[in-house]
This record gives sequence, C-alpha cells and structure tokens, in this order.
Amino acid sequence: MSKGILLVNLGSPDSPDPKDVKRYLDEFLMDERVIDVPLWARNLIVRGIILNTRPKASAEAYKKIWWEEGSPLIVISERLQEKVQQKVDYPVALAMRYGSMTIKDGLQELVDKGVDEVFLIPLYPQFAMATTETILVLAEEIRKQHFPNLKISDLPAFYNKPDYIDVLSESISKHLEAKDYEHLLFSYHGVPERHIKKRDITKSHCKIDRSCCSTPSPAHEFCYKHQCVEVTRLVAEKLNLKEGTYSSSFQSRLGFDPWLQPYTDRTIERLGKEGLKKLAVVTPAFVSDCLETLEEIAMEGEEIFHEMGGKEFTTIPCLNDDENWVNLLANWINEWATTETTTV
Repeated sequence: MSKGILLVNLGSPDSPDPKDVKRYLDEFLMDERVIDVPLWARNLIVRGIILNTRPKASAEAYKKIWWEEGSPLIVISERLQEKVQQKVDYPVALAMRYGSMTIKDGLQELVDKGVDEVFLIPLYPQFAMATTETILVLAEEIRKQHFPNLKISDLPAFYNKPDYIDVLSESISKHLEAKDYEHLLFSYHGVPERHIKKRDITKSHCKIDRSCCSTPSPAHEFCYKHQCVEVTRLVAEKLNLKEGTYSSSFQSRLGFDPWLQPYTDRTIERLGKEGLKKLAVVTPAFVSDCLETLEEIAMEGEEIFHEMGGKEFTTIPCLNDDENWVNLLANWINEWATTETTTV
C-alpha cells in the first residue's frame, strides 16, 4: 500500500475581516462537539446571539496577531508540514478542521499522489470532544462518502508519551533559560465540565474534583482534564520544579455553563494580587501559536498581570516548528509506517 500523512490543526478565518471571521465562527461553533446542545438550541445560541455580537470583537483580536504572511496558526502549520516532509519519505499534507483548508481537500491531495493508506495526526496532545474527536469523526464521514477504498489510522493523544514530554520540557527550559521568574503557569484551553462527564467511559469515575484525575481509571483515555493535569505533573517532574512554583489553569471559556477551573484570567489576577512580580505562562494544549496564545495570553494576560501589580510577564512559545518537535513527528511517522508494513 502507498502511505501518506495528514496533519490536522484547528483552523483559522481566511482574513481578520469580520465577514471571514463570522463565517469561520459559524462553522466552528455550530459543530455539535463544540457546543453540544440540540440543533435548535445551538442555532439560537450561535446564529441568534453569538454571530450577531462576537465577530467584530474577534476580528479586532485577529488583527492584533495577524502576520504579513497570513494567520499565524496556518503559517506555522505550513512550516511544520514542510519541515516534516523533509524528514520522511511519504507525502505529507496539511488540513484544518474548520476553514478553507478542508480535511476533504487534504485527503484528496494524498489520493491524487497515489496514497491509499493515511496516517492522520491531530495536532493536539490531549483528547477532547471539541478537538481530536471532531477531527476523527469528520475524517471518517468524508472517507466513507468520497474515499471508500482509503484506509485511515490515527495517532492517539500523545500527552504522556515520554518523548513528547522530553521535547516539551526542553522547549520550556530553553525559553526560560535567561528569564527570572517566580511562578510557571500551565494554561490549557478550557472545555465545559459536561464534556468531561460525557466522555467518561466508566460513567462514574469523573467527578470534576481534585481526586479523580490522580486516581487510575480507564476513563483517563478520554479525559481531557486528567491529560492536562498529567502534562503538568510530568513536565514539573522532568524539570524538577518545586512545589508551589507552578500551577495549572484553563482559558477561553464561553457562555455561562461551568467550565474547567481554575480559570486562567482569574488565576493571573490572583497571583498578581498576592504580590507575585514575575510570571511565566506556557500553553501545552496547543502545538502552534494562535489567537488563544498570542492575543488572549500574551496580550490580555499580560495586561491583567500588570494591572494587578505584576512586573515581568513571560509567554513561552508553543512547539511550532521547533526542530525537536519536527524530528519527533518524523519518528512517529516512521514508526507507524514500519509497524503497518510489518503487520500487512
């Protein structure tokens, strides 16, 4: 069989123009795995409320971080694709879950090159309904409808893979090497608490409390919160961080339902009020810098910290197209290709 690779990231508007942002938000927020309520309610929330108020403000946020080459997330993902392609002997395509760089187009690109077996890599370290799951579900729908003879396998959540933790830890260490900081905050993208309970395969383990994430359970395979907590624990262990000098929080909440806590903005505010002067923030739910890291953390977060009396605010870049990250992806691809060849 002829093998190919499809890297899949979140996506981006085509431009920071409000019309493009509105179109992008409509596709994103109408996904039943992002806002998981009945269609009539989702229509009311998204098209009746959010899309009449949010696109203009979101467009202004995108304008703040937009690069000359385009959307940072797209540009970084393209750089990653190009570097990975140089390291492997299989065609590597790039797609986005939302926006104009569709998964269908990515699969078509590979099929046009003679590929009949695809290794799909969701560019998310942790599993979540609104990230990995929605990618895999859509890819399978597209395969059945348009590419019935195509075989697709995927890379599972890699949050706890030792080689990933090594690369992430080294990146954090490198960017903090010349920095004087008092506290390292691990900020993860938030999800509604109900998402965690919905994906609890035991139907009883996840309590959204302080104990269930650290109590071994089959539920952890699909528990986003556990996987975030575990990344923090593993990196802290790898970097020998002292207890009390680091913590985890969750950003980007939407609506009024309870989301995973503590919230990043309130955590930054609290740390500033408590007299912390030097704060560093890393965002390990993302592998590519994007609106949530470049604007929400690096701009809004820093503003909150300074307003609360903080002095030095350091944002640690995502892995982006870091050479160690590129080499790791190439290793995983080659391991997959070798394993698949052996088992055929």
